[in-house]
Amino acid sequence: MQTDTIASLTTAAGTLVLAVATFASTRSANRSSRLAEQSLLAGLQPVLIGARLDDPRQKIGFQDGHWVAVEGAMAAAEEDENGAIYLVLPVRNAGSGVAVIQGWHPVGEQQPGGPHQPVEEFRMHARDMFIAPGELGFWQAAVRDVDDPDRESLSSQIRDRERVSVDVLYSDIHGGQRAISRFSFMPAHDRWLSSVSRHWVLDGTSPR
Repeated sequence: MQTDTIASLTTAAGTLVLAVATFASTRSANRSSRLAEQSLLAGLQPVLIGARLDDPRQKIGFQDGHWVAVEGAMAAAEEDENGAIYLVLPVRNAGSGVAVIQGWHPVGEQQPGGPHQPVEEFRMHARDMFIAPGELGFWQAAVRDVDDPDRESLSSQIRDRERVSVDVLYSDIHGGQRAISRFSFMPAHDRWLSSVSRHWVLDGTSPR
């Protein structure tokens, strides 16, 4: 009887040790998988920043035939005689993955350091805009409807040469790792100088 008890206890102890070892091994494997996934995603992460002062000239067209040229870090904020507003920002992708620009939202009367609006309220682009890793590209948008709720505010800021800020929504090539970068049009004599001030990571860990 005593021998059977000792055998049972030995078997139970062996099973417990095996269970602990299996748990530790599984936990280590899961941790390794998470690290591998994070490493893979980091290799696809786009990060939009402002263009450099010495970046080359870009000529950007709109679907209505309007054309805008920007050079270096200079942006464009224009309103034509019909009240249509055209916005163009030269941007660079400082990340390691392709940036796919999805939409935008005017900051309006918010402070430059204020929160962004819900993604559901962003204006989604009909045109795909891709920026390769480490490359120069652009963001563009137009407001043509005279009844657009944001048109009057944008028109006033452009006319009075006030700072204009927009939040740009973008993702990686697979539509994941969404982020928002806040860009501003800063008045510089008779031109506009672009700058970036905030970044939000929507699918992952935010930098703040």
